[in-house]
Amino acid sequence: MTISPCRSHTFVDYKYLNQLLLEVQENCRRNNSSQIVSIPLEIGLIDPLLILDKFNQENSLNFYFENRSNGEAIAAMGTLDKLEIFGQDRFIKSEEFIKNCLNNIITISHQDQIFSSPRFFCTFSFFDQHKKVNYPFPCATVFLPSWQVTLKNNCCTLVMNTIINSTINITKILDDLEHHLEIIKFLNNCSLNIDNLPLNLYTKITKNADKFPASVASVLEIIQSNYLSKIVLADTLDVSGNHDFNLLQSLNNLRQLHPNCYIFSTSNGKGQNFIGASPERLISIHKQHLITDALAGSAPRGKTPKEDATNANNLINNTKEKHEHKFVLDFITYNLSQLGLLPQVLAPRLRQLSNIQHLWTPISAVVPNNIHPLQIVAKLHPTPAVAGAARDIACTEIRRYENFERGLYAAPLGWVDGEGNCEFIVGIRSALINGNYARLYAGAGIVAGSDPQKEFAEVQLKLQALLKALV
Repeated sequence: MTISPCRSHTFVDYKYLNQLLLEVQENCRRNNSSQIVSIPLEIGLIDPLLILDKFNQENSLNFYFENRSNGEAIAAMGTLDKLEIFGQDRFIKSEEFIKNCLNNIITISHQDQIFSSPRFFCTFSFFDQHKKVNYPFPCATVFLPSWQVTLKNNCCTLVMNTIINSTINITKILDDLEHHLEIIKFLNNCSLNIDNLPLNLYTKITKNADKFPASVASVLEIIQSNYLSKIVLADTLDVSGNHDFNLLQSLNNLRQLHPNCYIFSTSNGKGQNFIGASPERLISIHKQHLITDALAGSAPRGKTPKEDATNANNLINNTKEKHEHKFVLDFITYNLSQLGLLPQVLAPRLRQLSNIQHLWTPISAVVPNNIHPLQIVAKLHPTPAVAGAARDIACTEIRRYENFERGLYAAPLGWVDGEGNCEFIVGIRSALINGNYARLYAGAGIVAGSDPQKEFAEVQLKLQALLKALV
């Protein structure tokens, strides 16, 4: 079936909008209050990455999220309201913040709410407190953007979120909307052009080749003592470029090199960005139908079809890799059940990416209205795929063996709307970018039978794939 794209020209009835906003303003004046108004508009088919590049301002939050295999992308720019917190209650406080905002939002829309409703963009760090005080992102950030562009089903929707109170200038709001639509109209005729951007050749690369295998050997002794069954250890690669990394170029490279991954980027509004290409979805909820992934157990892709098939077959039949995968599968199904959900385990399969392949088991469930998506995120994070088992013990050991701050690495990143729809991924295969400096992160699951040199090789494979996209 062919789906027609959006019409290329946007008609806006400014007189109608002006009247609606004046009515909202009058209500605010009577009640001595303020109101958030969300205005969705269908726009011509456009690459949201172009809009992120054009609308983004250096001192404001942004978020980019793309799943090319599903034909979905979303860009969020600017901050209408936000929450930044630390501590164990971060998921509860984030849920409360979202619910309070939703109680104050009026959406002017006749479209499908899933595509045109305002979304809240969320980033959570791996731990609820940072060990290093200079890490540039909070342990939890939730924000409602000023501008949101969603690409879905070959169609684009622009959402403008704005605050209305008794003193706001309605004409100025509509002028701002018209100005942004003019920019979008110009961009409709543009394509993503990064050919003129200079290549970012790295001038310095720092890695600690001896520490990671030694750490693996050490935790294997702990595993043999039955203190824990699995631990995920990460490693970093620090890169300095000959000039600042270009966000547009890096994200475009990531989506070209990793079309089957979730491409993501988030900014702290202070010049730092966290970006990556993650193969791992934490949860996706669409009309109360939840999908999550047990993704653990890895092998490299082969250089020839025969070698690739051999590697895949070895992975499927590898006792150690299957053991690691089962940890994750059992953990997810148990924790969903603890929330009162009835998880359905789908047929296991392989998740084959450009340079690596994983054992993959999708899990589905129906989510009742009384369970908020962030309650599920809180219950599942961190899974054994990024922490280990038993989880609390593994997290303590991770702190002991890793001398860097994980921050947003291997943590939940995504969005949620007012209808309970959401999409959260796990921020693996990622990098923290600050000007011409980047720290790359990747990890490997260590279980009984792991080989330190093979685990080191797996981590290096992941880091090199990310490095290729940046430089």
